[in-house]
Amino acid sequence: MTQTNTKAVDAAAVHAALNLQLANWSVLYAKLHQFHWLVKGPHFFTLHVKFEELYREAAARVDELAERVLATGGRPLSTMREFLAAATLQEGSGDESAIEMVRSVASDYRTLAQELGQAIADAEGAGDDATADLLLGIHESIEKHAWMLDAFASA
Repeated sequence: MTQTNTKAVDAAAVHAALNLQLANWSVLYAKLHQFHWLVKGPHFFTLHVKFEELYREAAARVDELAERVLATGGRPLSTMREFLAAATLQEGSGDESAIEMVRSVASDYRTLAQELGQAIADAEGAGDDATADLLLGIHESIEKHAWMLDAFASA
């Protein structure tokens, strides 16, 4: 394979990894919004605010990831159909208890963190340090979220 073809393959892998993240963050955004609306019980006031904080962050991640795909010459996924087909995260059912909601989101963050590890490796392998750096920052943030949500749900 020529160097030009290798770069194209590397860029395609980075675009695929970014689009997977884009799809998952889009599904997570909808799930967090759903949980924000439907949470009930003694943790309502705490979780209603927390889910709003997290869905706002998810919205920013969606924009950030889509813009990175475009900046690197790719085409971001942009429809709900594409997001749902590509995502590894699942939508919420709407029937979860407050603690089940927290556990579900924590699990989603752990899945994102695992997939980000591969995406970072793909970006580094392609020599795309800016994308690797962007993804590393996201990775650090969601590890903290998962830890905090796990701590909340274990009480």
